Amino acid sequence: MQDSVPDLALEEIDLSIDFLGKTIGYPLLINALTGGTDQSKNINRILAFMASKFGLAMAVGSMTIAMEDPALRDSFTIVREMNPEGIILANLGANSSSHQACEAVKMIGADGLQLHFNVPQELAMSEGDRNFRGIIDNVSRIVDACPVPVIAKEVGFGFSQETVAKLYTAGVRIFDNGGQGGTNFLAIEDQRQGMFDHQLDDWGIPTAASLAEIVAMQLPVQIVASGGIRTATEIAKAIAMGADMVGITGLFLKILLHEGQDELDRRIESLLYQLQAVFLMSGARDCSMIRTKPVLILGKTAEWLRARNIDPGIWANK
Repeated sequence: MQDSVPDLALEEIDLSIDFLGKTIGYPLLINALTGGTDQSKNINRILAFMASKFGLAMAVGSMTIAMEDPALRDSFTIVREMNPEGIILANLGANSSSHQACEAVKMIGADGLQLHFNVPQELAMSEGDRNFRGIIDNVSRIVDACPVPVIAKEVGFGFSQETVAKLYTAGVRIFDNGGQGGTNFLAIEDQRQGMFDHQLDDWGIPTAASLAEIVAMQLPVQIVASGGIRTATEIAKAIAMGADMVGITGLFLKILLHEGQDELDRRIESLLYQLQAVFLMSGARDCSMIRTKPVLILGKTAEWLRARNIDPGIWANK
């Protein structure tokens, strides 16, 4: 919400947050991307350097490949080497074993473990999983065994309230909603194999709707908002709605691959300046203050929430 008299100076804007027992400079996570190849190692090296330089958290891509072939582990361990003090998240599929979870965390000295959920993507792959029985019980076992907090992560199809309730019962207390709007892995796999003939490319819960569903539950959880978030305004809106952190993936990767490391450095610095500016223009000194600002939810997102018996006005009437 615009504030024409914010009574703040830019230097007073403090966007640091505490997450997983550490303090970082900004509420941003370079979200799960890659690992397992020489190119992946270089990508992870550069992204980890950026995370360290700017004070961001970072997650690696799925580490299942490193469980199967130890020779590929350096494409993941490079992240901790480049960012020894920062927040690093390991990543495995939700069907992994407790032993694999602990091994993944140990491999990179992770501060948290993302368990990713990607049912539509699996079904779009001829070689993908077809049996998802027992996933909740498996998540519960991992939560009990894992030495660090477990983060339930959707990969682009959004968490509903019903899903969050099940995962909360299994012991999960951190959710990355991974809503529809970013990389569409179902469409990518369908382009490769044509299992769905592109009839399900729009499957999923949009990022804003998924985030609102989780926030409206008022559970004692932390939320990472992700799924197509690209601008400072979108980051600020997500935090104002109730997210603790925002995950960005495709934007950073695209810049790195097509424009290079120096341009990525410049664009991240610019994004962080823009984020500080948005907070100042909203009259918010920090992340806790921007959550007190009214947020107007309109259009299709408002329609979605009303259909789900969630009042969009709860964000406008803070």
